[in-house]
Amino acid sequence: MNPRQLVAGILFILAGTVTPAYADSLDEIKASKTVRIAVDLGSPPFGMTDSAMQPTGSDVETAKLLAADLGYTLDLQQVTSPNRVPFLLTGKAHLVVASFSITEERKQVIDFSDPYGVIQVVIAAPKNVAISSLKDVVGKRLGTTRGSTNDKETTTQAQGAEIVRYDDDATLITALISGQVPIMASSPQVMAAVNARRPDDPFVVKLVLKTNPYAIGIRKDDEALRKVVNEWIHTNLRNGKLNAIYKKYNGVDLPEDMLK
Repeated sequence: MNPRQLVAGILFILAGTVTPAYADSLDEIKASKTVRIAVDLGSPPFGMTDSAMQPTGSDVETAKLLAADLGYTLDLQQVTSPNRVPFLLTGKAHLVVASFSITEERKQVIDFSDPYGVIQVVIAAPKNVAISSLKDVVGKRLGTTRGSTNDKETTTQAQGAEIVRYDDDATLITALISGQVPIMASSPQVMAAVNARRPDDPFVVKLVLKTNPYAIGIRKDDEALRKVVNEWIHTNLRNGKLNAIYKKYNGVDLPEDMLK
């Protein structure tokens, strides 16, 4: 069984754990006046902790803005890349705001809002490492985050490479800074976090494997909640608030067509 089939099989099994009790999250949110939003705090600049150990990052700010605009108390739930889907399916979170790339495998078991950001899957290495095609990574060690879109895309495209998987972006970043792995297969945002701590020998993008829109994860059949979230996204893309958050942490604007 190849990795794509394995992931699809796991997601199918997890889908069977969903119960009708979770079918209408919006009613539950209104009744409790609290919205549970899952964020990955090991994925800078999307989610991380500051010097005071408080959650910060673009997804944290997005979650706070969403809860405030809807008028509900935010209950921030911490997740990692591999357990974002299970948190939805088991009712631990109403929404997942965690640089959640839209994939066909995930769409089999959960729904997504309209996109509110984009992220690339890149292969990067120090300037003196010669990589101009995927042939150049055959037999080389590539670090990535387990269960992420980066992992899936790299596994599919970089066949023949030795892929070293870490449980979250924070652990991956530490491994790259310390030289445990010489090449990364992740995002420009992760690369920026690495370079901030190794400025004398920075990583540079060698190959772009894919550009993915990311969205808010929602349980299947939560149509009322999905409608509310989509309206909120459209409003805050048009008024510039989501772009301001994205630019603050990523250093660039969202694509122009997304802002329309």
